[in-house]
Amino acid sequence: MAVLKRDEASNLASDLNVNDVHTILGKESAFEGKLVFDGTVRIDGRFKGEIKTDNVLVIGQGARVDATVNVGSIVINGEVTGDITAKHSVEIHAPGKLRGNMSTPTLVIDRGVVFEGTCKMEEAQSAKPPAQVTLLTNRDKDNT
Repeated sequence: MAVLKRDEASNLASDLNVNDVHTILGKESAFEGKLVFDGTVRIDGRFKGEIKTDNVLVIGQGARVDATVNVGSIVINGEVTGDITAKHSVEIHAPGKLRGNMSTPTLVIDRGVVFEGTCKMEEAQSAKPPAQVTLLTNRDKDNT
């Protein structure tokens, strides 16, 4: 089993700890279909299809993923072909490769990475409700 070294994902927004990985698709595994999960999943083998989560997906070194990906955060150390939408962050660490378009508010690309596609970056949507605005009239000012 490949182990995610702290150096490989040191900037991960959620401070990923290998002990927090709930599921690992090992190097010899191959899966095709739709993967929906909670928690953190690491793929070290081959995956083809669709991946959906609000949490963290880690693509291990040597992994090959051909999928439409919609995640909270993703850390890529292997190869991904397909479009990625990440609510929080995308990190691509060498020798990672991404061939596809991505949309994310936060992006980290290390030297030595291959990225072929487009990137759209917008601010993350805040979970906080909008601030309340109170308007005071001249009459209100006189009463204070």
